[in-house]
Amino acid sequence: MATLIAAKDSSPVEDAEIIKRACKGLGTDETALISILAHRNVAQRKLVRLAYEDIYHEDLIQQLKSELSGSFESAISYWTMDPAERDATFINEALKKATPDYKVIIEIACTRTSEELLSVKRSYQFLYKHCLEEDVASQTNGDIRKLLVAVISIYRYEGDEFDESMAHSEANILNQVIEKKAFNDDEIIRILSTRSKQQLRGTFNAFRNIYGSTITKGLFANPIDEYIGALRTAIRCIKNPQRYLAKVLWHALSDVVTEEHALSRVIITRAEKDLNEIKELYFKRNSVTLDNSVAREITGYYKTFLLALLGNN
Repeated sequence: MATLIAAKDSSPVEDAEIIKRACKGLGTDETALISILAHRNVAQRKLVRLAYEDIYHEDLIQQLKSELSGSFESAISYWTMDPAERDATFINEALKKATPDYKVIIEIACTRTSEELLSVKRSYQFLYKHCLEEDVASQTNGDIRKLLVAVISIYRYEGDEFDESMAHSEANILNQVIEKKAFNDDEIIRILSTRSKQQLRGTFNAFRNIYGSTITKGLFANPIDEYIGALRTAIRCIKNPQRYLAKVLWHALSDVVTEEHALSRVIITRAEKDLNEIKELYFKRNSVTLDNSVAREITGYYKTFLLALLGNN
């Protein structure tokens, strides 16, 4: 369930005019920007952006970037983007890092629907004039390249049905691979990248029921290398994305200086989807509400904006 409290009746033209007035003069009226953009759903934000460009012949996101700075600027700019454009931008930024941030790529590939992921790939190609698979393959190597290319290339079946006998069979295959510690066996990537999420959840449950342990506990080496970490991230994102994202938020709020981007990314991308469920899991895990954690650890207009997305007017 979404946390976003969107205005029921709004005028894109009036919204665009209010935003323009907020950006005029020596200072910027950040409160006015939040009052509009933090209370518009994806369809409404798209209309505001179109109206702004039509009236003022300027891109709204570029206007926001020129007026604002820091964490607030970054967060509200991402929020104003089309979701597929935003995810494509997240992936491109992750690939540009000195060490590509595979967790961002896996998170997007494994928590989006097949249609959403297809839209991300189309946006990526439009924005960067490369196909996503090409850039991922060129910026990574070895086993992690095989895994990343596989999970971003698939178009999964989204239905609820799954084959129980296949789940047991593939749980056995995974156990054999894990027992041999052959973590780079192609069978692991084949199973993770060809089965529907519901089928995989059936396989993970079968693994736990047969062998008395979760598959992520089996995928353990000391130290955990990048590839094994990527495998565990993919499995957690597929098995229970809300629980995984609640953990990402906890880590982000425990180290805001280095993980602030993750905090923004999760809140922004889930506010219109399942952020209420994530908030509940966050509270169960940490005995403190996500809202209180944000209020305690974040400051300024960035805090006000995130709290608005979390459902605080």
